[in-house]
Parts: sequence; structure tokens; C-alpha cells
Amino acid sequence: MGCAGVTVVIVRDDLLGHPMKECPSILDYKLNIGSNSLYNTPPTYSIYIMGLVLEWVKEQGGIGMMAENAKVKSGLIYDTIRASNGFYVCPIEKEFQSRMNVPFRIGSEEGSESLEKQFVTESGTLGMKQLKGHRSVGGIRVSCYNAIHIEEVEILVNFMREFHLRNQHMVEH
Repeated sequence: MGCAGVTVVIVRDDLLGHPMKECPSILDYKLNIGSNSLYNTPPTYSIYIMGLVLEWVKEQGGIGMMAENAKVKSGLIYDTIRASNGFYVCPIEKEFQSRMNVPFRIGSEEGSESLEKQFVTESGTLGMKQLKGHRSVGGIRVSCYNAIHIEEVEILVNFMREFHLRNQHMVEH
């Protein structure tokens, strides 16, 4: 929801003041409340940025709208993957699929390194950045964070469909 270094804690009053022995004092929220949240030096810039983000989320329709947009955006991508007849393969079982990060391979479950490299390069010429998957697993990873608009995801899925049509002959099924 904001920069690193900010944690928002919502805790019931009846749970305050009963930390476990192992709990460091910085995580004893009764101490934080008793010192007006100044028990530790707060990351003021990060708090300021988080405030701006929360204001933007509210202007966009709130958390409910963010959740709905996340469903729509990830759904567009997952639907495109499922409609590709195995050209795109998501390694995550449907019930565990993320709405924020959609990973997939191109060509097969193991992926085609050349097709995935081509996908990243061509999508980059259209202004799509950071689609290359994590170095330990490879593939493609699409992040659908709140600042990504549905229209931007539609541009991606149109590119995915076109890329599939142009390159399906390179994959054996």
C-alpha cells in the first residue's frame, strides 16, 4: 500500500498489553499507543507516501473497487492463457492463482526460452516493462497492481493473442 518501512496495525483493545514473553518491546502495541505511536522513530516520508496512496485508492472507489479491478485484470489474463490451447501455460492451480501476479510459461510447462525472450522483447517495444519472470523460475510474470489500469491489461492480452497467432507454429502439441 505504500513504501517499505510502514506497517499498519489494526488490533482490538482487549488484545493490547498482553504480549508473549518472546515478543520484542517494539511489537508491544500498548507501548506504541502509550507513547502516541512515537516509541520508535517513524518513517515519516513512507507514512506520507502511504497517505497519498490511500487517498488515491479512495478516489478510485475504495478497496472494494480495487478488489473488483484486480479480479477483472487477472481474469483477462487467465482467460487468455486458458484459451491458448497450451501455448501459454500457468503453473499455478486455479484455486491458488493470484490476482496480483500472474506467472506463465510460453510453449509448454517448461517454457521455450527463445519464445519467452521474444515475448519480453516485443512487449517492451509496446511499453510493457518488467514482464520477465523471476530468475529462479523463468517464464513471464505480469503484475496487476492497483496502479495498472484495466485498459493496460487489455493491451497486454491483445498482444498475447497476436503473439500466439504469429508463433503457434513454433510449438508442437
